[in-house]
Amino acid sequence: MQKQESKRAMLLTQAPVRLMVSLSLPAIVGMVVVGLYTFVDAIYVGQLVGATAMGAVAVAYPFTFVNSGLSSLIGMGSASVLSRAIGANDQRTIDRVAGNLVFMNIVLSSAVTVLGIVFARELLMLAGAEGEMLELATSYLRIIFAGSLFVNFGQSSNMIMRGEGELVKAMLIMASSAVLNIVLAPAFILALRGQGLGVEGAACATVLSQAALAALMAWWFAKREKVARVHGVRFDGALFSEVLKVGFSAFFMQVLTLVQQAVIYRAAAEWGGAEWQILFGAALRVQAFAFIPLWGVSQGFQPAAGTNYGAGRYARVRRIAVTFALGATALALVFWIPALLAPEALLSLFITDPAIVALGAGDFRVFFSTYVLLGFMIIAVTLLQALGKGGKAAVLTLARPLIVFLPLVVVVPRLAGLGIHGVWLASALSDGCVAVIAVVLMLGEFGRMRALERDGACSSDAPEGEGAR
Repeated sequence: MQKQESKRAMLLTQAPVRLMVSLSLPAIVGMVVVGLYTFVDAIYVGQLVGATAMGAVAVAYPFTFVNSGLSSLIGMGSASVLSRAIGANDQRTIDRVAGNLVFMNIVLSSAVTVLGIVFARELLMLAGAEGEMLELATSYLRIIFAGSLFVNFGQSSNMIMRGEGELVKAMLIMASSAVLNIVLAPAFILALRGQGLGVEGAACATVLSQAALAALMAWWFAKREKVARVHGVRFDGALFSEVLKVGFSAFFMQVLTLVQQAVIYRAAAEWGGAEWQILFGAALRVQAFAFIPLWGVSQGFQPAAGTNYGAGRYARVRRIAVTFALGATALALVFWIPALLAPEALLSLFITDPAIVALGAGDFRVFFSTYVLLGFMIIAVTLLQALGKGGKAAVLTLARPLIVFLPLVVVVPRLAGLGIHGVWLASALSDGCVAVIAVVLMLGEFGRMRALERDGACSSDAPEGEGAR
């Protein structure tokens, strides 16, 4: 309890910039480590097997967002409930979080495993995969779905650790699993490549690494966890509805990213062909990896926003949100500048054919041009989730892949004969539009919190000590 109070005091009093660094740095490293799973798979497959194999892994990759979505739904929803309960000193809720998380993982992951294995081929055909690429992608995806419980429990329980402020330990556990994948992936690919199973080897390495992550997290909650211990594995209806309300927007963001990327691959097949699918596969991997550090900043932001909101410190929530949004934007520049200056170098990580790389370099610049705006977008989504505003967060997550992107990808390629180049431009335009919507929603929440302050609904936002200023 004393440790819990110490963390709560830190979240409520530390200066926003220091809070951002202390919370976000381990979260960024941890999330980058998570991203190394599929990023490394694509690089190894592209370099050790070939362009078609890399394309197969890339086309399969969007469908792994089903698992990412479930782990985000369970993990971010539970972490939001936990951080607000810690802020309000609600021990009864704190004691119920972990058991409900385990139950949700078992039930939902089992469903994904069965349905994913049965319908993997049909899903990939919807994304435009065919021929050898379809066969390789089907084998890869079925193995990945077989490990759904491992990835979902491992990542969602890791989010609980981050939600209570155990960011460094969560990072180290996640890092150990990613390092294992980095070691196993080339070993499995090379061992099975001679039998024509290089892609399957990459998938097996990933599943084994995720199983190790799940085992480490199970050990932590059984032996070391002090705050959110497992007090029985059972379904908690009241808690489930709150987790679902908050976490559904995170799930929606992941699953709709699946939809957006599947549409991109199908549009690439329609307007360009297999070479353009391979190029989009590489570009989307770079974008996904570059987006992960922004998720890391948001993971650091979530407990800070939720705990301060639960304690009624609304002005401090606003200051923290602006600080984290500016920090995320600065981090985005680290990836945005190289993407614009050296697109060939980034594409060559995945594609060994210089002709294909040269074909897509200019469009890659267009594709990445609005990425720098996404820092504000991700902080806005996380703010809404941390405050329990699942409906508004869902609107924002719907906007990027459906409300904005789908109409653009239908219309833009037909303008002025743009064709395949219009598919790249549509992606860039959709990110710019969603960034504007995100700022509007964030400002709306700021206004609502100011109204609560005027009505006298919040406690003093000036705790003692220099860190509060």
